[in-house]
Amino acid sequence: MIEAEVHLSLHNFLRSQSGFPAWHHHLTMARLVARALRVGRSALIQVGALSGFQGRYRMSFIASALMWPGAVVVVASESVQQRLLKVEIKRLQPWLQTQKSIRVGDSFPHPDFSGLLLVTPQVWLQSQLTNDGAFPANIPTIIDGVDDLEDWVRQTLTQTLTRSDWDTLMLASPHHSEAIHTAYNQLSHIILRHPTNPYGCYLLADGEIEILQRLFSRLDIPSLPQTWQNFSQQFAMLSHDNPESPTLGWTTVDKPQGNYALHCAPGELAAILSPIWQRQPVVFIGSALEPETEAPLFRDRLGLGDVTCLKFASDNQTEAIQLYIPYQLPLPNTPEFQPALIHKIRTLVCLSATKSGLTVILVTDTPLKAQIGTTLAAEFGSRVQVEKTCLDDNGILVTDWEYWRKHQNVLPAPQLLIITTLPLPSLEHPLVAGRVQNYKRQHQDWFRLYLLPTALTELQRAIAPVRESQGIVALLDSRVVNRSYGAQILNALSPSARINYLDPSLFTSTEEPS
Repeated sequence: MIEAEVHLSLHNFLRSQSGFPAWHHHLTMARLVARALRVGRSALIQVGALSGFQGRYRMSFIASALMWPGAVVVVASESVQQRLLKVEIKRLQPWLQTQKSIRVGDSFPHPDFSGLLLVTPQVWLQSQLTNDGAFPANIPTIIDGVDDLEDWVRQTLTQTLTRSDWDTLMLASPHHSEAIHTAYNQLSHIILRHPTNPYGCYLLADGEIEILQRLFSRLDIPSLPQTWQNFSQQFAMLSHDNPESPTLGWTTVDKPQGNYALHCAPGELAAILSPIWQRQPVVFIGSALEPETEAPLFRDRLGLGDVTCLKFASDNQTEAIQLYIPYQLPLPNTPEFQPALIHKIRTLVCLSATKSGLTVILVTDTPLKAQIGTTLAAEFGSRVQVEKTCLDDNGILVTDWEYWRKHQNVLPAPQLLIITTLPLPSLEHPLVAGRVQNYKRQHQDWFRLYLLPTALTELQRAIAPVRESQGIVALLDSRVVNRSYGAQILNALSPSARINYLDPSLFTSTEEPS
């Protein structure tokens, strides 16, 4: 069987490679992927946060894809595609002596193609969501990096109207130019007067929805430009306020330019995605989706049915971190928190100065991020940078979670990572508030189903580089020790050696944490 062939070939290949980074689970993962290809049964694999960060696991599924006699589609970002082409495929294909055709494209080459096709998530999802036939049914598909799958789908499904789209509508519907002009001015008057918030976006209010409803009632929808047709179709679900198919409507505002854009997207994805997973067997590969092997919340949100699930355990010897959690810090929502936080950060930075290496400070709140950067720069000078990648060897990077996630692959692994507050999505963010409202309408536990799982995934991905250097993580949010969900957070951060004291020896000791 293909599983045995892949196991033997990959085993011999790994034994022949001197100096090639090892991963303990290559053979297990390769067998499971090969079985999924042979049986046609979808699978969900969690490789672990550190493995997901390093990407060493990709050798496993590429070996199975190269040895499978039929066509395989691999969905991965452009940067991962380049890594596959220049490293994994380049090393494996000569050894395996396969003549499989390798293509990079945005559609299936031809009906008889039996090679390996690399495609971006955006292209593949757009084709699947519109069912345009660019990819035939029943072609085994491997999706790498499904930690971001929900975001990819939401971005693909989001319908947007900009200022230029209004101009296009005026040209396409000259008989309704006055109604279009009136609607745009009414919306501008309301939207541009919204009070400024750190997120630059606002949920559509009832008055704004009514203006759009009146406009759409006067227009001949099938004759509109495609962008307007798409938006009106999604907007209809919002205006119906259907709890079974909730939709989010919001606007992003550029007040200095006096511009705004309208956006509409589904609030729930399961019913939309479920038919896609039934068209072909899919192997979903992520790093740390959930504590449970079966990832029930992830599968429920994305409409995954009965799939084979596998989760690889972390290595306590090579992935352990030192986790510092102080007991006496005030809670984040108190006035005493900010000065105590800055004092603790300064203490940590001073103690860590005895050891060279990058220090990263993760801050959720935008004004607090600027204040921490300014305060530290006044004492430590140009070592401190706010969201910059050009850093000294012992630089101090102050950043939010999104910037760190995007750039952690190009920065050195930090020897100290300071987490100011847990990355729970803020209810002050309009889109978060909108999604929470959808959970409330359905009488669901929005904290357990949405906020907490999002925070756990973000935490595990953020600290993955520290596991590589076996550095120190300082978690300065006392909710970890004062709230019932703290145990779940600590479990997500394992393996770790937890400490509640500060000592200079923490930054000079060469011993590995137990």
